[in-house]
Amino acid sequence: MWPDHAIWWQVYPLGFTGASPTVAHRLRHLESWLDYAIDLGCNGLLLGPVFASETHGYDTVDHFRIDPRLGDDADFDRLIAQAHARGLRVALDGVFNHVARSFARPDWFRRGGLDTFEGHEQLVALDHSNPEVAQYVGDVVRFWIDRGVDAWRLDVAYAVPPEFWRDALPRDRDTWYFGEMIHGDYAGYVEKSGLDSVTQYELWKAIWSSLNDRNFYELSYALGRHNALLDTFVPQTFVGNHDVTRLATRLEDERHLGHALAILFTVAGVPSVYSGDEQAFRGLKEDRAGGDDAIRPAFPASPDELAPHGRPTYRLHQELIGVRRRHPWLTRARTTVEHLTNESLALRSSHGEESVLLLLNISDQEQRFPLEDTPPVPAHSWELLTSP
Repeated sequence: MWPDHAIWWQVYPLGFTGASPTVAHRLRHLESWLDYAIDLGCNGLLLGPVFASETHGYDTVDHFRIDPRLGDDADFDRLIAQAHARGLRVALDGVFNHVARSFARPDWFRRGGLDTFEGHEQLVALDHSNPEVAQYVGDVVRFWIDRGVDAWRLDVAYAVPPEFWRDALPRDRDTWYFGEMIHGDYAGYVEKSGLDSVTQYELWKAIWSSLNDRNFYELSYALGRHNALLDTFVPQTFVGNHDVTRLATRLEDERHLGHALAILFTVAGVPSVYSGDEQAFRGLKEDRAGGDDAIRPAFPASPDELAPHGRPTYRLHQELIGVRRRHPWLTRARTTVEHLTNESLALRSSHGEESVLLLLNISDQEQRFPLEDTPPVPAHSWELLTSP
C-alpha cells in the first residue's frame, strides 16, 4: 500500500500564498515549492482548505469550487499534474463537520443552525443524520478524487459520528482517509468509521512535553499506547501542524529539537512535516481572533528566498527522513524501551528482524547507556544506530 511509504509536507494554502480578498491565481505559488518538498524527502503534499470559503478556509461555502483567492479549476488541475509528475501524492482537507452560515443549504444545519463548532457562531454544524448530507459529502469526495486527489484529511472527525464516514465515503479507489482526532478512543473510532487512520495527538503532546519536563516516563507510557494502536491501524504522526504552536517555539530548550524529530521519524506512523517547521520557523498559537496568523505565515515566492539560519534544521530533516526512506518498515514498527530514566531513554524500533536504536540524552551530563555496543551520548544530544 502506498500510504506505508508516505511522508507528507503539509501546507496551509491561504496562509502560505498570502491570500487576500482579491481573486488571483495563487495556487501557482505552490508549484515553485514542489521540488523543495521532494528535496526534503517528502512524497506527499497535504493541503489545507482549498474550497470556496468566507475567511480562513474552514468556513466553507462551496465544496465544489476552488477558493477564488487561490485560483480556479485550471490552477488546481495544473498543481495536481505538477505534483504527480514529481511522484507527489496530494491530499485535501475535507471540512465536513461544519460550514459557513452562508452555506446554500441551511436545511442541512443541525438544530436549525443552533449547533456551532466549539462556540464559533459562523461555523455551523451539519446534521450528519440527514442522508442528503452523507450523499453530498460522498459526491464532493468523489468529484475531487476524479480530479486526481489521492487522500483526504477529515477535519474535526472527532465531532462526527463515526458511522457517518462508513456510509458517506466512496471506497472504490485507492484513496487514503485519515480523520482529525484529538482525544478519545482512536482505535475504536477507526473500527467504527472505516477510516484508514487518525491523527496521533497523544504522541505529539508526549514528545514535546516529555522533553520540556525532562520526564521520559511520559513518552514511554505514550509509546506503549502507540504500539497498541498498531493492532488496528497505523496512526498519522506529527510534531507540528497548522493548528498548534510551532515546535521551535514550543520547546523550551532548542537543543532538543533534534530529539523530537528523531522520535517522529523512528517510531511507527505515517509522518507529516508542517511547512516551515523544517526551517525552524517560530510561531505561537493564541486563543483569540487572528490567533492562528503567527503559525500560518506567507512564504516567499521560492525557496531561494528563505533565510539561511533555517538550513541546519532543513538538513536535519533531510537526514532523518532519509533514514525513514531507507527503512520503510518503520511505518509499522513496534518500539520498545530498552533503558529509561527521567533524562535518558533508549528506544528500539523493530519489525521482523530489522531494528534501529535511538539513544536520547536531555541531561546536562554525558550518558553511558547500559546496552552493548552503544557509544556515550553527550549532554543534550542523541544518537541513532541503524543497521546497514
